[in-house]
Amino acid sequence: MANTAQLLRRQSSRDIVLKSQKSIDQLELRELRGRLVPKEHGVSHHHHTSLHHHQPLYGATNQGFMSDAFDESSELEQDPPPFGSEASTSKAKAELVANASADQQQDIVEGEKEGEERESWDSKIMFLLATIGYAVGLGNVWRFPYLAQKNGGGAFLVPYFIMLCIQGIPIFYLELAIGQRLRKGAIGVWSQVSPYLGGIGISSAVVSYIVALYYNTIIAWCLIYLLHSFESPLPWADCPTRLYKNYTYDHEPECVASSPTQFYWYRTTLQCSESVDMPENFNYHMAIALIVSWFLVYICMVQGITSSGKIVYMTAIFPYVVLIIFFFRGITLKGAADGVAHLFTPRWETLLDPVVWLEAGTQIFFSLGLAFGGLIAFSSYNPANNNCYRDAILVSLTNCGTSMFAGVVVFSVIGFKATATFDRCTDERNSLMAQNKTHNLPVCDLQTELANSASGTGLAFIIFTEAINQFPGAQLWAVLFFLMLFTLGIDSQFGTLEGVVTSLVDMKLFPNLPKEYIVGALCFSCCLISMCFANGAGSYIFQLMDSFAGNFPLLIIALFECLSISYIYGVRRFSDDIEMMTGSRPSFYWMFCWKYLSPCAMVTILLASFYQLLTEGSSYPAWIAAKGATESMEWPHWCIVIAFFLILSSILWIPIVAVLRLCGIKVVEDSDPAWFPEAELKEVHGIVPHEPTELERSIFCFNMDGTEGMCCPKYGLPEKSLEEEE
Repeated sequence: MANTAQLLRRQSSRDIVLKSQKSIDQLELRELRGRLVPKEHGVSHHHHTSLHHHQPLYGATNQGFMSDAFDESSELEQDPPPFGSEASTSKAKAELVANASADQQQDIVEGEKEGEERESWDSKIMFLLATIGYAVGLGNVWRFPYLAQKNGGGAFLVPYFIMLCIQGIPIFYLELAIGQRLRKGAIGVWSQVSPYLGGIGISSAVVSYIVALYYNTIIAWCLIYLLHSFESPLPWADCPTRLYKNYTYDHEPECVASSPTQFYWYRTTLQCSESVDMPENFNYHMAIALIVSWFLVYICMVQGITSSGKIVYMTAIFPYVVLIIFFFRGITLKGAADGVAHLFTPRWETLLDPVVWLEAGTQIFFSLGLAFGGLIAFSSYNPANNNCYRDAILVSLTNCGTSMFAGVVVFSVIGFKATATFDRCTDERNSLMAQNKTHNLPVCDLQTELANSASGTGLAFIIFTEAINQFPGAQLWAVLFFLMLFTLGIDSQFGTLEGVVTSLVDMKLFPNLPKEYIVGALCFSCCLISMCFANGAGSYIFQLMDSFAGNFPLLIIALFECLSISYIYGVRRFSDDIEMMTGSRPSFYWMFCWKYLSPCAMVTILLASFYQLLTEGSSYPAWIAAKGATESMEWPHWCIVIAFFLILSSILWIPIVAVLRLCGIKVVEDSDPAWFPEAELKEVHGIVPHEPTELERSIFCFNMDGTEGMCCPKYGLPEKSLEEEE
């Protein structure tokens, strides 16, 4: 990162800009070459030799990214007047002019007042860990293994990685790049791309709020199980007993008809009713867990990126530690090899099934956490010259590698459980045959047991807990497992809510309200609404929101993001921005994905999903106490109305904002572009105007005059370089 000082010299406050500043640039370059801006209020307010005494601050490309706290160690020994006073300003001007070249007659130009300061990541590692923690979530552990086993085993990896390449990484790359370039949250970014596109950012914030609302319920479930994991024996290890009127005890019939883990999940933890229409009693244990989980989220987020970001060192790394521990434990269990073989044995005929491709694309999309606005918010805190391309590749591959590694861990344990069940069945069958009983013999099939895996909550709270029951020292393994699920969930929750908070802060809806109050109001409102999950029908409402609010809106938002960059902002302009930031231009493949492949893939998934919904309908598994099992039930009409409301409340902002803008009504106020060192970046990287190739001209309609065919007028506000302003 050569000549970094040229990138970092300018301050967002721009309270003093001198024409004579150029004469001291060479002195500053010798002092600051290869370093970031020191953690102080600005190089222009102190003598340049004081820069030796301060540590660089990652991401502080300008004053707007620095901490509010003033580094007292940087003050002059003479106790100068307070920063911002007339005396201080005059002294700063005098020092700069005195250290300038012999031309003492140049005018001093007063700059703008200091603007809003923006936080920054303390280090690149912190950003990567936060982004990995955001992308790697519960879906990697409890959904990918189920989908792979269901959709062809090893053959499922073919559509999985194809969808990763044509849809997952390109959109992930797009969001990181546009956030870093425009340096705002989702609402600010898309409003700057075009005033008519501000609805995309609002939609991202709304859907993030809705998803965070029910996603935190999983964290509450994990807290309940984590607390009870310290009991001995584990409360879900055996069926509870019931006292009858004749003062005799017997095991709970409902538990005997199902299993201890199922009974504990549906009846003790969730207190499930038999349908979504019968909420029955209020679940006080669940309500307390929800309050505690929202309080933990608030505590972790209230300090913002610079402070709470340190939490990611634990929340992002700990799940990998637990997965590695479970891996070495799992592969030593009897039947582990059968479980892993069952997961990855390819069934190639499944590749002809379009549903397999649909589920692969859907899993990639939601696993990476696209369209929530969290990635845009995270990248907006990065330095302007950060290599976002390398970050996109690294995080995406880490996410998918984690999914496959988690699949091995999960199915090694499931293989152990299936083998133990198969062995018990075989022993029972042999015992009956030894008694010359040939009728009603149990059917024992290992492959059938292996196929009886579950997705989502069923895998984590029923199948996996049943396997843990058979481990020596089951309490320890239960604590590790549910602590891992808790950290996976809360890490993703940070990124989801950060997309909402950053959008609200950037919109300046509450300009005089500190960020911690905004976070507190969000968490408090979510906590109140989430009480709808603390009743007998709460788990069904959770499934309703998860089935509708967290899939269709995100696909539609991501589609509009891709179309906005490709056909409004312009692929050529976007590629120029990336080359300016990273020093290398995106390849033909990425541009082709942004303009054609990714939108086509998302449209196909949307149409296939709507077709499947219309033809097959949608249902939910209701717990029937008399049978001790779940039974598929159709959603009632009022639930369908709520589902449509959840979808429309997220995506309708996109056309509403555009139509109101056409009518002269501004839902999102225009704001000045965040300062960006365009001229300095071009100078450092040696950027020259890109001459489109013949292939680019024919495929992307690039013109020699710098315009782009098939692209609407650019509405982005023009940026001024430092030289133009001076």
